[in-house]
Amino acid sequence: MQFPKRAQFHITKTPEVKQNDWADYLRGATLALSEKYPLNTGLCGVIEGSLPIGGLSSSAAVIIAFLSALCRVNNITLSEHELIITAQKAENKYVGIASGKLDQSCEVYSKKDCLLHLDTFDDSCEAIPQPANMRPYEIAILFSGVERSLTGSKYNMRVDECKSAAYVLMAHEEMEYGKYEDARLRQVPYKIFEKHKDKLPLPWLKRARHWYTESKRVEEGVEAWRKGDIETFGKLSFESGKSSIQNYETGSPELTSLYKIMKSTDGIYGGRFSGAGFRGCCMALIDPEYKEQIKQTMTERYIKEFPALKNKFSVHFCNTADGVGSI
Repeated sequence: MQFPKRAQFHITKTPEVKQNDWADYLRGATLALSEKYPLNTGLCGVIEGSLPIGGLSSSAAVIIAFLSALCRVNNITLSEHELIITAQKAENKYVGIASGKLDQSCEVYSKKDCLLHLDTFDDSCEAIPQPANMRPYEIAILFSGVERSLTGSKYNMRVDECKSAAYVLMAHEEMEYGKYEDARLRQVPYKIFEKHKDKLPLPWLKRARHWYTESKRVEEGVEAWRKGDIETFGKLSFESGKSSIQNYETGSPELTSLYKIMKSTDGIYGGRFSGAGFRGCCMALIDPEYKEQIKQTMTERYIKEFPALKNKFSVHFCNTADGVGSI
């Protein structure tokens, strides 16, 4: 309902090459599922969402919703891991986005009132319940008014730069690539980065620095959550946004502006732009008592800077929820 036109294709004659419209995500999912399971039954469906498209894992959500329905009508049962990997393959192999499995994993494993602690390296995860002593919070979604498209952004370039940094570090230490076909910074201990970081070109150095500091922030964030310290958790989220801008060098002018406004708005524990940050949304953890004040302040200050987006900018409030239901 939010896309410009309906899409139609046959499950046994799905185009092998993307058609450059929103339904490429569905075509890619169909081909990925058909590699392992026979598809004998098609479907006719309507997809609708209440949140803005762009920066909210909407592509992964569309794929997972479609895969769930396609499995249902074909009597296919996927494990949670299979669902995640199949959805990821649709984006990687067909659409052409070098994304990991973070979005898909969050949409499958998340639990209401819990923090999902996920390790995509070994697929381990833990849903950490919200402590009883934690201050009240809600999630604010601030849509910049500019829809995001990763295929046309520098997202894939950033992924390649991180891989390149890992190659250099591993080569100087004569390390093996391990379980992956190519290098990952996850395979390189921080002490190796410190030892050889002067061998990295500046862009690769900054990408690696973001990766290592972000990993540290995740662990510190988990510890803060377990203690019910949402103020520290929010502060780490702000620091994550800062590193994304300075070290990972992502963030469109619109999202960078939203991030800066958030930092100086009362009632916001912390936040950053969602996803790669080239377009789309910022997200924030907020004190519910400040909802209307936050909406008014963010809207007035943002529209003053980007008046052309007055009719597109929007603020949404939501809470945590369980991930996709069983197939």
